[in-house]
Amino acid sequence: MWESISAPAVGLMAALAAAVPTPSPLVDAAPVLTSTPFGALPGQQVTHTVTISGSGTLTTTRVTFATTVDLDGVTARAEPGRCAASPRTVVCDLGDLRLGTAGAAPRITISGRVRTGAPPGTVVRNRVDVTSVETTATGARTTSNAYLLPGSTATPTDPAPRSTAMASEVPPPGRSMRAPAVAAVVAGAVAVAALLARRRLRRRPVPPPADPL
Repeated sequence: MWESISAPAVGLMAALAAAVPTPSPLVDAAPVLTSTPFGALPGQQVTHTVTISGSGTLTTTRVTFATTVDLDGVTARAEPGRCAASPRTVVCDLGDLRLGTAGAAPRITISGRVRTGAPPGTVVRNRVDVTSVETTATGARTTSNAYLLPGSTATPTDPAPRSTAMASEVPPPGRSMRAPAVAAVVAGAVAVAALLARRRLRRRPVPPPADPL
């Protein structure tokens, strides 16, 4: 009797064990973006290199590179995998990757010339997203860099010189406007004193002439 009951129970447990998925090992993937030269100006050639480091396995891996300024003559090469390139977006399918092995890390090289015509102050932002079956629940692994296109490099001009009339009113360095004012006050005081002295002399009585002997 016990044998007839235990056989179906063992079969049920085996079926349940087969139905439970085996947890996949943790994946630690980190993309790294390097732009050379960093801060490339319109008309300048630039190379973006994406490497993926870490450990674990990525299944059906896709790398998407996006920039905010067009690249002319853009080319892209993936090792391993293949890429499709456009002026602002590059999409590379790398397949299944085993990270942390003895081989070199997966690498993508993107080259192009920054299109001319972007106004000064434009934000150039480069972004990389790595997606795979393993990142569906946790989200894409992302990295980016950014910089501003510089403004005008013209040397600023000096302000307009002052007019001759204004310049003549400004005392030269080291001299003060108080000296002329003090001199004017002193001259006025001397003139007033002289005038008062003359009036006093006129008001003095004239002594009578002396009697002849």
